[in-house]
Amino acid sequence: METVMPITLGQTPDAGFDEPLQLLSDCHRRIEKFLGILARIAEERRGGALGAEHREALEAALRYFKNAAPWHTRDEEDSLFPRMRQLNDRRVDGALTTLESLEADHDRVEAGHAEVDQLGRLWIERGTLQAAEIERLGQLLEQLCQVYQRHIAEEDDVIFPLAAHVLNDSQLAEVGLEMAQRRGIDPDRPAPRCRHARAKPSQQPDTEAEP
Repeated sequence: METVMPITLGQTPDAGFDEPLQLLSDCHRRIEKFLGILARIAEERRGGALGAEHREALEAALRYFKNAAPWHTRDEEDSLFPRMRQLNDRRVDGALTTLESLEADHDRVEAGHAEVDQLGRLWIERGTLQAAEIERLGQLLEQLCQVYQRHIAEEDDVIFPLAAHVLNDSQLAEVGLEMAQRRGIDPDRPAPRCRHARAKPSQQPDTEAEP
């Protein structure tokens, strides 16, 4: 008998766009969650037929990394990092190499997710994956996990705390406003779309609106 995999697809962030650094960190929790879902499905099903819950979870995770996660990259590369680089601050100067490394990580994970998406869509459409395909999927997910583990730690523990010290309230407000505009969200609304209620496993999460 197939074991049903309980998965909570949604996750409500604690912060709003008035707390952009916390919201960026909240996004890391989503990345970890959806990447974990992909890895768990690949490990449990090994390219075999997908049950309804596995299929729904796979589709949701692929959709998140294709539609929502790229916003997070733009938030950092177009809004946060440029403002930090513009400062005449020795603390930021010491972190410039780290910022460059983080941007290189973005390119690496983008390429990895593109291939994961291809294999995941093939799995959904065809119903199964061949041995070489599931092996490649496992390799890609392991590589992504390794990159994200270091990448997220550097941002959560080093870059975001640094940004909180060197950027003033006005600059942080600009970052939050750009993050909201990037998603087509009015940051002054009482309940922006990214703060929807926790989705049940049977519901499709609105991943396109996630931070």
